[in-house]
Amino acid sequence: MECKILRDIIAELDRFSKQVKEEDLEKVADEILQAKHIFVAGAGRSGFAARGFANRLLHLGFAVSFVGEPTTPPIKEGDLLIIGSGSGTTGSLVVSAKKAKAQGAHIATITIAPDKTIGSMADAVLQLPGTTRQLVEGKADESVSIQPVGTVFEQLSWLTYDALVLYLLKKTNQTFDDLLARHANME
Repeated sequence: MECKILRDIIAELDRFSKQVKEEDLEKVADEILQAKHIFVAGAGRSGFAARGFANRLLHLGFAVSFVGEPTTPPIKEGDLLIIGSGSGTTGSLVVSAKKAKAQGAHIATITIAPDKTIGSMADAVLQLPGTTRQLVEGKADESVSIQPVGTVFEQLSWLTYDALVLYLLKKTNQTFDDLLARHANME
């Protein structure tokens, strides 16, 4: 017997995924292709998805760092900071965005709220549906999702990052074997 809850989650993600605009995905991909170095940032569960994306960018052969790691170099003009932030107002991520802008770097964001602080600084915005704790006043609107607040954004972030990977794979004329050759071998 199939798991109804799992099927309901997948149906919900299918419904929400139809709100993601391909032209926004392409704009973020173009920023990635033009960047000298890519910095990826995210906090909490959104940060886990962002880390997975940074890993795939490495597999694609891009110079990439996750913000906050000890081996992260300084951001400079010509670089790109990609921020995953549902609310667009996460304090540490706003600080990173301001620092990147001050250095002349571009910013791309994956967010629910393009009109909030990070989105207003971004050169490319990929808007996803959903809600976060910071975006709801008081009690969450349970009609938005069958899942806890923030979950749809986090799940769609992961899937949208994977869509970006496939788009970049095609744009760079690479194969899965090319990615595999850059996969970690010190695990």
